[in-house]
Amino acid sequence: MALLSAGEGPGVRFRRLLLLLLLTLPAAAQDRITQSINAGWQFRKADGTDYAHTTAVTGWGKVSVPHTWNATDVNDDEPGYYRGVGWYKKTLHIPANWQNRRVYLLFEGAGQEAEVYVNGQLAGRHAGGYTAFQFPVSKWLKFDKAATNEVVVKVDNSPNPALPPLSADFTFYGGLYRDVYLVAASPVHFDLDNYASSGLFVSTPAVSAEIAQVLTRGTLVNESASKRRLTVLTELTDRAGNVVAQQRSGLTLAAGEKREFRQTFAGLRRPHLWSPTDPYLYHVTATVREAGPASAPPLDAVSSPLGLRWFRFDAATGFYLNGQPLKLIGTNRHQDFPGLGNALPDALAERDLLLLKQMGGNFLRVSHYPQDPAVLAACDRLGILASVEIPVVNAITDSEAFFQNCRTMQTEMIRQGYNHPSVIIWAYMNEVLLRLPAGLTKDNEAGKAYLARVAALARELDALTRREDPTRYTMLVNHGAFDLYQQAGLLNISQLIGWNLYAGWYSGGFQGFPDFLDRHRRELPDKPLLVTEFGADADARLHSFQPLRFDKTTEYANRYHQFYLKAIQERPFVAGATVWNLAEFNSEGRQEAVPHINNKSLLTADRQPKDAYLFYQAHLLRTPFVRIGSRAWTLRAGLAAGPDSLYCNQPVEVYTNQPSAELLLNGKSLGTHPAEFGIARFTVPFSAGLNQLTARAGTAPADNVEVQFQLLPTKLDTEKLPFTELNVSLGDQRIFTDAKLNQVWLPEQAYAPGGWGYVGGHPYKLPGDRLPYGSDRNILGTEYDALYETQRVGLTQFRLDVPAGQYEVTLHFAELEAVPAAEQLAYNLAKPDAIAATAKSTRRFSVVLNGLPVLSDLGPENGLPPLEAVSFKFPVNVRKGQGITLDFSATADEAVLNGIQVKRVE
Repeated sequence: MALLSAGEGPGVRFRRLLLLLLLTLPAAAQDRITQSINAGWQFRKADGTDYAHTTAVTGWGKVSVPHTWNATDVNDDEPGYYRGVGWYKKTLHIPANWQNRRVYLLFEGAGQEAEVYVNGQLAGRHAGGYTAFQFPVSKWLKFDKAATNEVVVKVDNSPNPALPPLSADFTFYGGLYRDVYLVAASPVHFDLDNYASSGLFVSTPAVSAEIAQVLTRGTLVNESASKRRLTVLTELTDRAGNVVAQQRSGLTLAAGEKREFRQTFAGLRRPHLWSPTDPYLYHVTATVREAGPASAPPLDAVSSPLGLRWFRFDAATGFYLNGQPLKLIGTNRHQDFPGLGNALPDALAERDLLLLKQMGGNFLRVSHYPQDPAVLAACDRLGILASVEIPVVNAITDSEAFFQNCRTMQTEMIRQGYNHPSVIIWAYMNEVLLRLPAGLTKDNEAGKAYLARVAALARELDALTRREDPTRYTMLVNHGAFDLYQQAGLLNISQLIGWNLYAGWYSGGFQGFPDFLDRHRRELPDKPLLVTEFGADADARLHSFQPLRFDKTTEYANRYHQFYLKAIQERPFVAGATVWNLAEFNSEGRQEAVPHINNKSLLTADRQPKDAYLFYQAHLLRTPFVRIGSRAWTLRAGLAAGPDSLYCNQPVEVYTNQPSAELLLNGKSLGTHPAEFGIARFTVPFSAGLNQLTARAGTAPADNVEVQFQLLPTKLDTEKLPFTELNVSLGDQRIFTDAKLNQVWLPEQAYAPGGWGYVGGHPYKLPGDRLPYGSDRNILGTEYDALYETQRVGLTQFRLDVPAGQYEVTLHFAELEAVPAAEQLAYNLAKPDAIAATAKSTRRFSVVLNGLPVLSDLGPENGLPPLEAVSFKFPVNVRKGQGITLDFSATADEAVLNGIQVKRVE
């Protein structure tokens, strides 16, 4: 084309020159923009109000997302927590140059239902608290530079029989508790209306050590007003960013057309395989451009991690990754943290996965719902295999609405997590027969019909999953009622069976666990098996040298995990196992020693390791390892070994993957002991004050722990070891450590002359054999429930043969019998639906301190309300040879005492 034509005027020539210049310049890039909009939100609770009323009223407070309105009320003493409606609103300024883009609002999660309004118009609704969703909003936005846009979100966590979960042993937090984004794409883009997925799906149909095949597929959308000739370029890059393969496809899309595309990378030679020991990630990037020069600017681009691996499950020999057997060992995880509820920043989710990796774990059961995208991304990077499930927990509702929500959740979960190489299992039910609805049994007709509907839903979800993703396995997870699940037909639907087993905790003894595993192998020889839950409560404050089932001590949990891991490792047909749970998590309905917290876990709620975490490290880590057990138990107390002794013998475990370990106390060796199943056991003579422990094993770095020890005399009136204070928990055999107050509570003992202890009575015990002693009810007005849940009943005296001096005596009480009824939670595995109110309410007793009446007619109607912590402090002057004697006398029922503290003040 000639630049200028003869006879053209200067104006015409200028316009032609300008047009030619514009045609030769590259078009403005229209690549996708994604930006978080977490700051600057306002929030108010407004249950039962509509959009117009809510947006017009005052009373909004400033918040940042992630946010939940249940961060604190799930931990108070008032039963229940707010389950209702919360409203969020935010002002947006949209760039004027976005006017030709397609703008979406993306929510990574909202608990549990959401309605989104933009400038007063309903943009969309979403049901389900654990998967992402996004809505197109361009048509309601104002793109004028001076204009503002208002986004309002209604979130509702009210109980809804059509929406799983219906009930569960975790808290159903409400709020915008994950990140929120604005997404702006060009009119030509990868599909943004595909269940909030990226629009690009990457799979590996065939992988071996020699060659790998990669398949990418997706859908292109042309929302422009004209036909477009397009090119999709997909590149595979290695970790260093080098392009190792690429595919190019041409497509022509009419205005408004959507078109699928597929590209196959057939011959990747000698691929670098992904595994837990070497989580090597390639990267896939798909870019769409106008057809023509390769230098044309991108219209849209999406990317994905790529891990090249292959795997299979075998019913007899377990799990194989890349052709090699691999025992899957790891944990479950819930998504909450103290003070934050479930509104966690990504960094805390990533930290949890790093702690699992540092334990040596290679497997995560993402329970009982899909979690923040950061979780699977961290699994990909760290080399942690994963199972993910939707929250169909405990029961179902037999309605089409419930079934449809389940189908939608399963589809969202799969499409949003499809590209993660860490994912090997999609699951869809957990303990769904744990508690049949009221009036139903496995034998009546209504119960049989219910079981049939559960099985029908399972078949639907299993078939849907296999259609959506035939490259992964399906799994259904059951509690230990083998016959019930078999009767319901649930053991022959999924490809894998997960069993949640708690023999030795909720029921029976430890031996029930291997017996159950062996039964599965006999009766379901073709069905691969995973132990998807096992664990025992462990309150890090409680210790016992004679631990009992359900005493919540660290030591019982240690024995539990030692037995279970051995049984798991001895059985090759057990493909994998996940401890319940990685860290303590909130379950508002729980009571027990730590109300509202499920503390079956390897880490405390603030992510400090318990002994069991160290035990798994000793078995799972490949680098030399040694750690002193009970390392958080740095404040201890105990009685001197004898009247003239200045030390107290207490056991200490050392965890190591070396053949033996040596333990030193204050630099002096206590010997070298063999490690039996990862544990070397020592008896340590602790002295009063600071004790420095050092453990050494092979080439592992030495481990050090400092223990402050409070040594109490066996004979209280002795100058060699003067008496200073005593704290005693009545009715149990546990040591309770209170680091905050620097106090150690010793277990009760019977009185012996020269010492201290109770006279008469017996420990309080609930009917049945689940609890060895004490109650499991929430005690109001205290953080020390474990102390107030136990008591000695019917005692006549408590005596201390202390020397002369000034003392403070504090008595602690809680009425455990005259109590209101409470819901019986399903996890307790008890038959009644409620704990009935206790009939006894006539207790009356008095206390006399060294002959002086100090408490009179104490009882439920006089100073001792049910399930509330009550304490009384008394000064007392003790003469030489007098000691301290507390006399208890009852006029109705029996006297009780939960705890006693005696402190010398002069």
